[in-house]
Amino acid sequence: MKVAIYSRGLDQAQEAPLLILLEELARHKIEVLIFRLLLIQYNLPTPLLENVTAFDGYADLDKSIECFITLGGDGTILDATTIVREKRIPLLGINFGRLGFLANISRNEVAMAVDAIVNHTFISDKRSLIHLDANIPLFGDSPFALNEFSIHKRDTSPMIKIHTYLNGEFLNTFWADGLIVATPTGSTGYSLSCTGPIVFPDSKNFVLTPVAPHNLNVRSIVVADSSIISFEIESRADEFICALDARREIVDKKIQLAVKKESFDANLIKLNENSFLSTLREKLTWGMDKRN
Repeated sequence: MKVAIYSRGLDQAQEAPLLILLEELARHKIEVLIFRLLLIQYNLPTPLLENVTAFDGYADLDKSIECFITLGGDGTILDATTIVREKRIPLLGINFGRLGFLANISRNEVAMAVDAIVNHTFISDKRSLIHLDANIPLFGDSPFALNEFSIHKRDTSPMIKIHTYLNGEFLNTFWADGLIVATPTGSTGYSLSCTGPIVFPDSKNFVLTPVAPHNLNVRSIVVADSSIISFEIESRADEFICALDARREIVDKKIQLAVKKESFDANLIKLNENSFLSTLREKLTWGMDKRN
């Protein structure tokens, strides 16, 4: 068996959970690929490096890898989707961050997680992605996102007009600071903070949520993810920001953009049958009295 380990970078205080993970993998004689920058960061004990090799990115991954383990928060999971891409390697997120909607396995559950990988007792949770098409190359080899695609005005420039079309038919002009097109996974992220609705991961929808709209009667819209959503930007500024999750590019307002559902999914590993509702109740502290 072979697994890969990825992180953006860990604090020195988080070295212990990494060592525990490597020890558990070594105990099961699992071959490990570890992200090179993470390997350089720590002076790992020689015995733990016996079955460990470094990898740099997408080109170093193959179908023999049965699990891609991330150490960090939800942002690390978002990074991982751009590394794994269409190879559909299951992603297991060990939460070193804060909220942990996606990276929902605690560092105290490392041994349990490794056992689940070895015995194939985990649950694979398929999540749809959103794909960006443009008339110029954008975002290199990863023009897709797990959470959302968004359009923003630049810095302190005036609000922009986002003429939006659904399958070629005019939908609306959003006069706002920006517009978010979220996947069901992203509905609990940036879109939610802009008063967008929460939708279930298997709902097969996109959520269009304006950012600080000029007209207060403009609200989020939920559309089928079989739709193609295209945009024309009108602005006093010459450029605007185009974003896929946390990745951004500055583009000319004449650029033609459209989004649709990506042709492949992301596979997230769960250790148990915890429902989406139980995750919402826990992460959003529904029903909890914070006064006590």
